[in-house]
Amino acid sequence: MTILKDLDRTPLVQRLARWAQQYPDDRAYTYMDYSEDVDGVAVDMTWAELDRRARALAATLRQHTDAGQRAAILAPQTLDYIVGFLGCMYARVIAVPLFSPDLPGHADRLLAVYTDSEPEVILTITSALPHVETFFNSNPVPRPKQIITVDTIDTSLTWEDESISPDDLAYLQYTSGSTRAPAGVMLTHGNLAANTEQCWGVFDGIPRVSTGVNWLPLFHDMGLVTAVGLPIAYASPAVLMDPVAFIMRPIRWLELLSKQGHAFTCAPNFAYEYLATKVTEEEKAGLDLSGVQVFMNGAETIREESLDRYLEAYRPYGLRPEVQVPAYGLAEATVYVASSSRYELPTVRAFDRDALNRGVLEPCAKDAERATVLVGCGQPYGQLVAIVDPETGVRREDGHVGEIWIHGPNVTAGYWNRPEETAAVFGQQITGNVGDFPEGPWVRSGDLGVWYEGELWITGRIKDLVIVDGRNHYPQDIEYTAFHAHEGVRRGYAAAFSVDDGETERLVVVAERNRRVPIKRLDLGAVTDAVRGAVQQHHDVRVHELVLIEPGGLPRTSSGKVSHTACRKAYLEGALPVTVLEG
Repeated sequence: MTILKDLDRTPLVQRLARWAQQYPDDRAYTYMDYSEDVDGVAVDMTWAELDRRARALAATLRQHTDAGQRAAILAPQTLDYIVGFLGCMYARVIAVPLFSPDLPGHADRLLAVYTDSEPEVILTITSALPHVETFFNSNPVPRPKQIITVDTIDTSLTWEDESISPDDLAYLQYTSGSTRAPAGVMLTHGNLAANTEQCWGVFDGIPRVSTGVNWLPLFHDMGLVTAVGLPIAYASPAVLMDPVAFIMRPIRWLELLSKQGHAFTCAPNFAYEYLATKVTEEEKAGLDLSGVQVFMNGAETIREESLDRYLEAYRPYGLRPEVQVPAYGLAEATVYVASSSRYELPTVRAFDRDALNRGVLEPCAKDAERATVLVGCGQPYGQLVAIVDPETGVRREDGHVGEIWIHGPNVTAGYWNRPEETAAVFGQQITGNVGDFPEGPWVRSGDLGVWYEGELWITGRIKDLVIVDGRNHYPQDIEYTAFHAHEGVRRGYAAAFSVDDGETERLVVVAERNRRVPIKRLDLGAVTDAVRGAVQQHHDVRVHELVLIEPGGLPRTSSGKVSHTACRKAYLEGALPVTVLEG
């Protein structure tokens, strides 16, 4: 049987206490504040200060709630957010990492998560307090016992350590909700500690030297583990910025990375597309990316053209092709599951689309008419990944598509207050010939993938599969074809799904219009014909309806993925912002 590497499951706050003693004056976190100064103002915090403030918050928390209760963090992305998260850990209060209620487009999600988690205490900061008060005054939810502003607590308060087990619940990570309502994944202290070591093993970092530079939201699993967990696990410095600061001026991310001698970072695929297309040559001047060891790419479909475009744009500034690291993960496994090595080039292969739709991986030429190009996600570190028949639980042979199942110390404890969903997803057993793998327990991901040439390849989500006339189609393939079919479709912004008309399933494609094409010059008939023709030619399936909508109108999850469920729902309810052409 495969023996997993022994990972250190020591709770991270115990390591924080150690660093505060051993390296009290080392810089732990730097927050770059761009709210008042376009060039940013650096706010630093040492290990000793972080530990002192987290302990003071723990003492404050326990004045108002008990161990095992929930505390929701409704605050913007500052160093106080990290203090809030670690203070909960010290107090053995279950953290619920969220966001300030004024974050645009997330009101429904906040209401759903708050209602589900039932926190007794709210952690925020003074500047966000009015938004928190508005949230409670505007929604029919119970008020918490106490609202604590982390930036005003009495830092003279002390905290005596209480016993924390690696199996104790640390926080609830709410899923992004791409196929369902958000569910609270229950993460233990040991889960977080193990997953940080798994990430670090791939990064091959240097303790106290390797610097994480991140803009990802801290309420998202990838942001929380890489921006908060990794630095604490290895006493390594981190630099943070607000996601809006990146969106407003993306070059800031690369400028911060350029200042580091040994750095790592991560983001979804769209961020690299954004950098490749939105940054001017003048802005790039002075960049030096030679110190960046890892640009991890995960959380959504990874595209070869994105890797190529990003490399072409920044190779002159020190970007090495091998540091683009495609990765796969999910909240139910804390976040990180598998990735390529930072010492090897990403693997890109073309496979026959018809064979893939039948569940078999058959290589073909990239220029073949029925080719689908996939990017490999390497191998897992410190955990096991099996490809399994989702109906029978039988392990599938290499080269055959099935559901991705994961086994390891990073697999979480289930869903908060959802015993039926927990039973259906966690604690699964492989049946039949398990080979050198254990029978269980395994967590099922809901994602489709395949082992091929020693590497994990992701092909889609089970619930998102488009089934028309009894044949499977991967929506991302159809979407790729759709947004390349006509200049009037915004590149990367399409959703394909099937709807039941009472007799059969029909294919619908929703796509945002390209704002670079003047609306007066947009010919809806030509766009529809082009998309229908391209999808028919490349996928042998008819598009029942193309819905062209306004830029920004495509429903997305908190991590930036297209939400096919929300898009289908909005389509059926007539709630999409459909583009209306004059005349």
